[in-house]
Amino acid sequence: MPLSEHEQRLFDQIERSLAEDPKFASAVRANDPRFHARRRLLVAAFVIILGLALVVYGTVSSNTLLGVAGFVVMLGSAAFALQSRRKGHAPDLHAVGGTATRRTRQTRKAGFIDRLEDRWRQRPEGHR
Repeated sequence: MPLSEHEQRLFDQIERSLAEDPKFASAVRANDPRFHARRRLLVAAFVIILGLALVVYGTVSSNTLLGVAGFVVMLGSAAFALQSRRKGHAPDLHAVGGTATRRTRQTRKAGFIDRLEDRWRQRPEGHR
């Protein structure tokens, strides 16, 4: 159900006042799952590079066990990065710190049939 003009103006005013508060912005940023997901992605990238170094060192030193361990580290870190990336896309808040926006439409992964139904509902009235 869409908001009325008055409700929309009030909501925008509240949103601007909250976004301008630096203490509130830092508190929200600290609890933002995207912030933590980004940090986990950076750690995972570092560990992937470390695993690659182990693979290369294991190959050069003819230590097969070390090369396999490096590959396992790389694989585990890549899985961790993918999981962190998925968790980072969950919240509705785009940005904090004066540029807060909200999503007005629910985003979902629509299937083929759902997209066809949406197109059918949005067609011009003269084409039946």
